[in-house]
Amino acid sequence: MAARRRIDPAAGAQALRQWAQEQDTSGDGAANAPEGPAGAERVAGGAATASPADRAARRRVTATAVRYTLEELAACAPGRSVEVRVPPFGVTQAVAGTVHRRGTPPSVVETDAATWLALATGRLTWQDALADGALHASGERCDLSAYLPLVRLPG
Repeated sequence: MAARRRIDPAAGAQALRQWAQEQDTSGDGAANAPEGPAGAERVAGGAATASPADRAARRRVTATAVRYTLEELAACAPGRSVEVRVPPFGVTQAVAGTVHRRGTPPSVVETDAATWLALATGRLTWQDALADGALHASGERCDLSAYLPLVRLPG
């Protein structure tokens, strides 16, 4: 049985396109920078001076795009042997294999929103994300490179 979707596919695809467009125009990852001092340090140029309303809107877009792509992963790789975590926006279980019911799953993948969306859209390879330390993966089925990219964006 397919997992029930919480994000409308059209809304998710739109959020993903909007995230990609923001990445293309800003070039600095400002759309995904965390709030607070650490986020301000990561943001270059004038993006750090965005209004609270603009930051909230970007956060909503990022959250929707992350949740949509996690649902896409669960749809294309059904199963419960790998838990994919993209804090604070979402988590899913995917990939056929050992069924996970309680406690820590046998395989875990964890990364930030910017890295996950770059992986999901093919802007970053699995190997590069691992090498850069932007992605943490453990367990026997944790290599998701066969399922990525999940979505190809035009341009």
